[in-house]
Parts: sequence; C-alpha cells; structure tokens
Amino acid sequence: MIKLPECPICRKSVPPASDASAGYAPFCSRRCKEVDLIRWCEGRYAIVEAVDPNRLVQTSSEVVESEFDDSSDQGMQGEYEDCDD
Repeated sequence: MIKLPECPICRKSVPPASDASAGYAPFCSRRCKEVDLIRWCEGRYAIVEAVDPNRLVQTSSEVVESEFDDSSDQGMQGEYEDCDD
C-alpha cells in the first residue's frame, strides 16, 4: 500500500494534489501553511551549513564593496550636501 505524505505541521495525511488543495502543498491546509510561514518569520527554523571562514570574509568584503561602489549609489548623490565636513 502507498503511504500518503504527511503535513509537516500537524502530521495529517495529505491527499494527492487536487485543484482545491494544490495551493497548500506540502501542507494539508491554509492554516498549516501559515503556521509554517510564521515559524520561519520568528526565526524558529534555520538552514544550517558549515561555515567556511574564507567564504565568510569574502562575502563580507563583497557586501562592503557594493555599499561603497559609486555605480550603486545613483539615488544617493547629493544627499549629504548640507553636512559640514
């Protein structure tokens, strides 16, 4: 016998996708889908992977460079003209 998949929130069996429930997959209902979203927003879930210090430093420097890159500051020009140097 084929076992039906379970909803990751309430563990009810999730019937094969039909037109009515296809928008909730892999959840059984809108409620379970929203509970999952709230848990992500609250930080209860996390995607964990090993941290490579070299990659972390590289990523951090890329972010800093992009913040100070003149080509990315198109909307910032002239914003600080009133400031005293």
